[in-house]
Amino acid sequence: MAAATRSPATAQPEADDGPAGTRLSRLRYRLSVLRHEPTHLLGVLLVAVLLYLVLAPLIAVLSDSTRVQYGDEGQARQRPGSVTSYYFWRVFRSPVARLLFWEPLLHTVVVAIGVTVVAVVLGGSMAWLLTRTDVAGRKWLSTALVVPYMLPSWTFALAWLALFKNDSSGGQIGILESWGVHTPDWLAYGQVPIILCLGLHYYPFVLLLFGNALRRIDSQLEDSARILGAGRRTVAARITLPLMLPSLSSSVLLVFGRILGTFGTPYILGLPVDYSLLSTSLFRAVNSHQRGVTAVLTAVIVVIGVLVILVDTRLAREQKRFITVGGKGAMDRVSALGRWRRPAFGAALAVFTAGVVVPVATLALSTVSKTPGVFRADNFTLKYWIGAHLPGAPGFPHGVLRGSTLYEAAWNSLRIVGLAALICGVVGLLVGYVVVRAGGSRIGSLLRQISFLPYMVPGIAFAAAFLSLFAVRRGPVPALYGSVSLLVIVLAVTHLPYASRSGISAMTQLGREPEEAAQVSGAGWFTRLRKIIIPIQRGALTTGVILPFISGLKELSIVIMLTTTGTQLLTTLSINLVDYAYDQMANAVVLVIALVSFLATYLTQRLTKTNLSSGLGG
Repeated sequence: MAAATRSPATAQPEADDGPAGTRLSRLRYRLSVLRHEPTHLLGVLLVAVLLYLVLAPLIAVLSDSTRVQYGDEGQARQRPGSVTSYYFWRVFRSPVARLLFWEPLLHTVVVAIGVTVVAVVLGGSMAWLLTRTDVAGRKWLSTALVVPYMLPSWTFALAWLALFKNDSSGGQIGILESWGVHTPDWLAYGQVPIILCLGLHYYPFVLLLFGNALRRIDSQLEDSARILGAGRRTVAARITLPLMLPSLSSSVLLVFGRILGTFGTPYILGLPVDYSLLSTSLFRAVNSHQRGVTAVLTAVIVVIGVLVILVDTRLAREQKRFITVGGKGAMDRVSALGRWRRPAFGAALAVFTAGVVVPVATLALSTVSKTPGVFRADNFTLKYWIGAHLPGAPGFPHGVLRGSTLYEAAWNSLRIVGLAALICGVVGLLVGYVVVRAGGSRIGSLLRQISFLPYMVPGIAFAAAFLSLFAVRRGPVPALYGSVSLLVIVLAVTHLPYASRSGISAMTQLGREPEEAAQVSGAGWFTRLRKIIIPIQRGALTTGVILPFISGLKELSIVIMLTTTGTQLLTTLSINLVDYAYDQMANAVVLVIALVSFLATYLTQRLTKTNLSSGLGG
């Protein structure tokens, strides 16, 4: 009788007759345990899936870089499929190596350094104003200065062209040129505008890192130094800056790493003067069907990205050297600016104007002007929005709000990105569940590392790796290129690190007691997941869905190689219009993306009661 009342999860296997009966009994027992506590089985399944979706594309790229591809047997002088070093020679040592790799690498390093300097100067100074001074409008500025990060990165590039474009690249000239102000090529295209535009896009990233770090510094340390006679420069050099080194190093490395995978801005501003970065050189190799060269360039970008993240991880461990005593004695005191309070607000407002007002207003003005820079009533028009018959871009002979092209791209973006974000959020929560519930097991540790690996791979390199893996049929997996499924998978995998970290953080704060109580009552694992875990963790699940959704809406680097005519997204639609030199309509589509992204961010903050600028500005 007692044996009949024991739960399946704790019952011991009965003794059956013979070895066969014993094995069958043990199998039934183990299946019963797995049904009620499938954490390790779930972990094994997640690890297997992520190994295929994360590591297999990278392995496929390495394979393509070392084997002769069909069509290259003449140049390689080897049979297709044989092992070769031809592609490495072509990328690193051949007569075209300078154009394929060495110049783009140099340009990438120069741009990354320049963007980092601009972002650190702007973001660091704004963070200091918001966290350590009584600058006017702190609360408003703490939100307004983060807005540039909500916009697609190439918003600034299109606005720059609308202002500075000259007559050397064809198409309509920019506003300044129409006013008679000639803009040289170095100002209109290439290195300088790429650095400035990306710097304006990434400075909020530094602002958030610096702001949170500055708030954690106990101001009593600085006060004590001043009491002992140290001047402001000494305090800054001997106390504040050393404590900010971990945040500074993370900002520098992470911004540098993001530049590796940035595509839109270098493509728009570099193409007219043939100024290539590694990302645009990789895109050219894909478009020209050079699979071997694509594989080598992808491998190089992946290696650089991994090294950047590993260095950042090593430096993060060194943060322990900079931990200060906090608790009740910690103080966050702001400095009074006095008569500089309003001028400081003016400086911050100028940054906001340069990063938001000018780009958005320039794009909006260009979409209602026939000729840039001409402010007459007969020059303004709505034809680029609602016009019925427009000469120009093939397949788009009407305004962006007329016809079905924009709406099909918007529907594709919403359904593809939305489904990817939903999968990402659910998988992220499950990853967090396994990592926390499995404790320090090998499965939990391995799952934690694999789920973070996509963050180490620049977006455009990851897209190229997926293209290599899924362009052809491999065993039971069909060719997925051009399908919705491939876009959903790649968007979900690349944004998984954010969702998994959110899930791990949330599950760490949830004890086992609610689940154990339900298990004693006879609830199975799916019932516990549906009625306990998900309701309690709905905030983390919402965050794990919404953040990938917002990022995916303005994602270009990951999807530019994987979309086709039938899977056009808003982001790829805008770039295609740029290729057709239909600038006004490209700008209109980018404004639509910016509006949707901003509204999604705003609604997310209202629903989750969070703020991107949390911790800044009082």
